[in-house]
Amino acid sequence: MTAPRPRSPLWLVVLAMAAEAPMHPYRMQALIKERGKDLVANVAQRNSVYQTIDALRRAGLVEVREMSRDERRPERTIYEATPLGRTTLKEWMQTILGAPAREFPDFPAALSLVMILSPDEARTALETRVVAVERRLRELEAPVPGVPRLFLLESEYMAALVRAERDWLRRVSADLRRGRLTWSFEWLQQQAIALAGAGSSGPPEVKTPKTRARSSRRPRARRARA
Repeated sequence: MTAPRPRSPLWLVVLAMAAEAPMHPYRMQALIKERGKDLVANVAQRNSVYQTIDALRRAGLVEVREMSRDERRPERTIYEATPLGRTTLKEWMQTILGAPAREFPDFPAALSLVMILSPDEARTALETRVVAVERRLRELEAPVPGVPRLFLLESEYMAALVRAERDWLRRVSADLRRGRLTWSFEWLQQQAIALAGAGSSGPPEVKTPKTRARSSRRPRARRARA
């Protein structure tokens, strides 16, 4: 059974290209960069596309269409999507667009442990990130003349996320700079003691219709016999 989601964005991009038209992996890699899909799929390694095609072929999603021969070039293998591959591609698209995936990026993980740093160290790191995020946002917002919006939706979406992150980083950095958000070793110790004390009594009982019904049915006292 095929997974409801591709193992990586590159699986999705490569399968889409194989469904678009039969082509050689080298052509796929060239189109990925030409169309800007390297913004959403990692093709930093030269053999990434070849490895992905091998995996898709083992999964029965692509197959060899033909072997091309040229006296000036080595033999090339042309791949195309199988019927299963075309069906799976649509299923992947519907799943990805309709249901958010549970992801584990490293930035929220670092934020959850920010108290390891001092407030000044955290502020410096976040302000450094603001600079990088603003540079990234300028790249995403750069106009692309003559290209319909349909082909720029991924850049539009990523720009919206980066813009929201920039605004949030600015607010938090300002709060750290002005002391509205701060901590110390002593304060963290006090919080740990307070939280440990609050948890010692155990969680409160959750009232449900069944537990309410049981608590309302009190045993009746028996009448003494004369």
